[in-house]
Amino acid sequence: MSIIPVILAAGQGTRMKSALPKVLHAVLGKPMISYILDEIAKVTPEKPVVVLGHGADQVKAVIQERAHIAIQKQQLGTADAVLAAEAQAADKTEYVIVAYSDMPCLRAQTIQRICDTQKENSGAFSMLTIIQEDSHGFGRIVRQMDGSVAAIVEEAQATPEILNIKECNVGVYCFRSSWLWQALKRVKISPKGEYYLTDLVELANEDHLPVQAVVLEDQEEALGVNNRVHLSEAEGILRKRINQKWMMEGVTMIDPSSTYIAADVTISRDVILYPDTWIEGKTIIGDNCLIGPGTFIADSEIGKGCVIRQSSVKNYSLPEKSVIGPFQVLGQ
Repeated sequence: MSIIPVILAAGQGTRMKSALPKVLHAVLGKPMISYILDEIAKVTPEKPVVVLGHGADQVKAVIQERAHIAIQKQQLGTADAVLAAEAQAADKTEYVIVAYSDMPCLRAQTIQRICDTQKENSGAFSMLTIIQEDSHGFGRIVRQMDGSVAAIVEEAQATPEILNIKECNVGVYCFRSSWLWQALKRVKISPKGEYYLTDLVELANEDHLPVQAVVLEDQEEALGVNNRVHLSEAEGILRKRINQKWMMEGVTMIDPSSTYIAADVTISRDVILYPDTWIEGKTIIGDNCLIGPGTFIADSEIGKGCVIRQSSVKNYSLPEKSVIGPFQVLGQ
């Protein structure tokens, strides 16, 4: 099953109220776009195509060789954004994954489920949906009698009956490549002057090609970051995941809620982290260390058996069995 990903990252992100492109805002010390690139790489070896617009040069500088770059010259909607990737993605693989760059909580396992569903689907594509009481403005999913998707109805156009539907579109798709690229050119312009990817459901049904839906089990994965509140929510979700991961690997946290561990940190087993401990960058911590409370460590290597209390360590290599603190500053 050959798959090429297309990652949409062309939006202006105006609700972030920032000069920095939205997808470059950090979540646990990493640019937001890095998360979807990391997860996609677990599903397919094909280099993704990232569609850029606003702040393209800044984003290019960050992702470098991790992706091919396509440019959406005008903000003409999501279908137009995917079509911007045609030259680099068409006719190269059997399937095309389309996902958004502002969903840092989405897991590789979920993306794989959509791909596996589409592999068994004789139709045009499969998509990710979620069942929730609060729609968060997502389009509603209308199902056929056989369970396939009949339509995606945007909230602004929904009747009261459709507004009562709890199943919503998340915005992650796996398309049959042979159908996608010609179908995108059939999407009609909306009254707002844009071309919407969701209109592909209607086109697929016109072609008598079923659209299947995979219901997301973990609602946290559907979080799209559109403002600073969403950014903090994503940070909280991923922080909890990382802390749980290290505890399952043999790290003790006296108070996980006050312990911050960035995404690229490595911690060995039998380390004890006390409250108000912050560890970031590419820090590596050896076995049997006691760290905290009130300690900051960044981009450092901490040897086995070290004790660090109420101190700051930055860009520093600490020998094994060192005892530091309280109130010491090492490195810069």
